[in-house]
Amino acid sequence: MDDGRMRELLGSAKTIAVVGMSDKPDRDSNEVGRFLMTKGYRVVPVNPAVKEVLGQKAYASLKDIPSDLHVDIVDVFRKSEAVPGVVEEALTLSPPPRAVWLQLGVRDDASGEKVRQKGIEFYQDLCIMVQHRRLFRP
Repeated sequence: MDDGRMRELLGSAKTIAVVGMSDKPDRDSNEVGRFLMTKGYRVVPVNPAVKEVLGQKAYASLKDIPSDLHVDIVDVFRKSEAVPGVVEEALTLSPPPRAVWLQLGVRDDASGEKVRQKGIEFYQDLCIMVQHRRLFRP
């Protein structure tokens, strides 16, 4: 893990798609989405079971996000088994995301290799909120 690269990514990214973002306030994905919004990011919820989260329109899948939103980071709150499918969708985005980020407890080394081969940063088993707080603490 390269703190400099991570700091640059989080410092310059504008839009983060949160795959598996829940509309339930007690869920980690909702808390992380709220945190990211307070830090100035545009959060795009991706969850086929909801229409809206935190006042933001939710999309059923990454491929349903309009290209004019240009997703910088795909943040994944799904089980590890779901990662290959999410990565396949992420790689079809145009323009592609700058990073795919798997939350705590979520790992898939094969998907990471596939993402990196496309020149996209890959983080796994890390909470984006925890890393943001660590890298940008006052």
